[in-house]
Formats: sequence, C-alpha cells, structure tokens
Amino acid sequence: MSYVQLAAALADRNKAPHPEESRDFIEQEHAADLANFVAEWPPQDAWRVLDLLPTSRQADVYGYLPRDLQVEMADAVPRDRLARLVTEMNADERADLYNDLSEEQRMALLPALAQAEREDTRRLASYPQDTAGSIMTSDYAVLTADLSTNDALQKLRNEALDQETIYRTYVLDGARRLIGSVRLQDLFLAPTKARVSDIMERNTYAATVTDDQEEVAKRIARYDLLALPVVDTEGKLVGIVTHDDALDVIEEEATEDFHRVGASKMVRNMRDASVFMLYRARIVWLILLVFGNIFSGAGIAYFEDTITAYVALVFFLPLLIDSGGNAGSQSATLMVRSLATGQVQLSDWRKMIGREVLVAALMGVSMAAAVSVIGVFRAGPEIAIVVALSMVVIVIVGSVIGMLLPFVLTKLNLDPATASAPLVTSISDAAGVLIYFAIATAFLFPAI
Repeated sequence: MSYVQLAAALADRNKAPHPEESRDFIEQEHAADLANFVAEWPPQDAWRVLDLLPTSRQADVYGYLPRDLQVEMADAVPRDRLARLVTEMNADERADLYNDLSEEQRMALLPALAQAEREDTRRLASYPQDTAGSIMTSDYAVLTADLSTNDALQKLRNEALDQETIYRTYVLDGARRLIGSVRLQDLFLAPTKARVSDIMERNTYAATVTDDQEEVAKRIARYDLLALPVVDTEGKLVGIVTHDDALDVIEEEATEDFHRVGASKMVRNMRDASVFMLYRARIVWLILLVFGNIFSGAGIAYFEDTITAYVALVFFLPLLIDSGGNAGSQSATLMVRSLATGQVQLSDWRKMIGREVLVAALMGVSMAAAVSVIGVFRAGPEIAIVVALSMVVIVIVGSVIGMLLPFVLTKLNLDPATASAPLVTSISDAAGVLIYFAIATAFLFPAI
C-alpha cells in the first residue's frame, strides 16, 4: 500500500473506516511522514487516520503536525479523548499546544488531565515566549551524587521510557541544585561500586530560564550537546532543551531572518496564507521604501541642468545605482550572517569597515574597467571617465552602507537582519544618484 492508496481507502466512506491493510501500512511509517500525510486532511478525517494507531503513537504523529492544525483537531474531538492523547505527548509539545489553544479550550482540557500533567503544563506554558523556559521540557532524568553506578543504571532503566534522553543525566544535590552531569557511557564503563560523584562532570553547561532561545540553540550547536540543562535563579534544575528543539529554534530564527532580509513579516504557513495576510506582511515596508526612494528623485531633479546638457548620462544611471545596491546587499548579507553566528562582534566594526573599503575599491575598479569600454563607444571618453569614477565611488559607498547598517542596528538593540536588501538598496540608490551627478557636474561643466 502507498499513501495514495491509503487516501483513497479513507476517502471512500462506504468502506470500513479502519481497514487492516491501512493499519499495517501506517504502523510501519515514521511519525513525521504520517504527519505530513495527515496535514493534507480536514480535522475530522485526520482523526480517522490517527484512530488507526495506539494512543502513544497518535501523540507522536500529532506532535509533528502544524500547530494551527493541532488546534483545529483539538476542537473537533471530545475532551476526554483529547486529554488521553495530550497526556502521552512530550511535556514541551503539550505546553506549546496549550499556549495556542483558546481560553475556552484550555478550561475544557485542564480538568481532564491528571494533576501532575496539569501543573507541569501550566508551569511550562508560563515562561515568556522566545526564552529557554518556553522551549524546555520537564522530561529529564536525574541522579544524586551518592548513588553507586549500579544503582544509577537501575534507576535509569526504570525511568527511560518517560524521559526525552538518558544519554546524559543530571546530578542534583538535596535542594535540586545542578551540581554536575554524567554520560550513560561512563556509567556503563565504571566499576559497579563506584559512586556517581566519582565519574560525573562538574562543569556542566547550563542556561537560565530567561536566556534567549536563539542563544540557547547556538550554545547547543557550539558545544555539540544532546541537551542543555535549564536552571532557575537559585541554580535549581527546572528542565532541559534538547537538540531537536534547538534545531527547530534555529530553523524558526533563520526563517524570520529571511523574511526580514526580504523586508516582510514572517508568515507561518505560506501555502495556506490568505491574500490579505500576505499583503499585510509586505505592504508596510514597501510603502516606507517608496517614500525613501523620493530622495533619489529629488537628487535627479537637483541635477536637472547637468542631465539636460549631457543626456547620455541617463543611459548609465540604472547600471551605476544597481551596482551600488548590489554591492551593499552583498555586504549586509555577509555581515548579518557573521553577527548572527558570532563570527564577528560589535567591537570589530572598525576592522571590518577598513577591510570592506579595500575590497569594495578593488571590485569598483574592476567593474569600472568593464563599464568604461561601453562608455567610450556609447558617449565618448569624457562620459566614460565620469562613469568609471562614479562606479568606483558608488560601489565603495554602497558596500560601506551595507556593512555599517547591521552594526548600527545591533548597537541600537535592533535585529541586524532588518538591514534588509530593500533597505540597503534604497539608501544606496539615493547615494548613488547624488554621487554620479555630482561627479558628472564637477568633471563636465567646466567644458561647457
């Protein structure tokens, strides 16, 4: 059976809703693949697919579904049925779903959960969005330092099914303060009578609940961790952020940066977004940039006499200002990426600007050499010299603008990704117009 055949079998409502061949097929598929299939169906039909699975497997598939579909499906089933599934979900996924439910849905769901799950969900859902607390899970294993390795392994065997990971276990003192961690591999290899305190690592990296989620994800990637413990202000362990959650954060942040680079707000689901949502996500920046481009028009109007005397200058105007915008966009993209990954710090701006001027000058000279040939044939040597000089200066200025904007925005505690390609291009265009016609006026008018 294939997904196409399964869809056909489920779509025919005259047949039995739980054919054995369908159950055999989906039980062998990965939860993520099943979620991708289920996401194409309306909520009631999606439940028909999940009903072919045991509750624990339903929870796995449900956790991979888009959040908006999870909310719709939650509203399409009785409270007790939803509660059974939510109970089987990972703690962090359960809290994320809870945050997206309406107040009415929350009030209906919470009483149906066991007290432990209810309190845990409330606690995890209470942390501010985009912090370590908002993406952590409470499904973690802990040990005490006085346990023997044999007792520690037995404890992990008893708890393994309920935890996100046991490959690194966290060691707490009597007040639940984090004092170290121990790898499962080290527990296996240690003598059976050795103590956890003898083999644990005491310098354990940890985040606080208020740390920014992107910084937490970067830390997990930097130190190649399976999970990062999260502590409160007193150093007590309150959760862990796993590597898969860190990947989700990195993907989310990268998506936001791409949208900012394109001067638009993030749209969660591009395929299902309405026309008005797409319009609203893009129109504000475009209107602002329209007014920004007025400066280019004002520059052209100011040098009207120069343009009238040498109409051939207009031929090269798009070429020059586009070159400045392109150079600036390249510089901004490289710098935003470097600041985001930590390769460049705010204090490095002088070094980076100095080097960018040299690189931009080399690029400008190369581009000027290419365009001057066209200038000679199109309008003569005088115009060719003006175009070549303008190209060098415009590329340098555009590159410096693109390099400086991310630093300025970072200094102002704004996201450097806001130094988007349209913003850099608009500023560079206005500067390019002024530079081009200023050089042309200074070079050509004495010859009139």
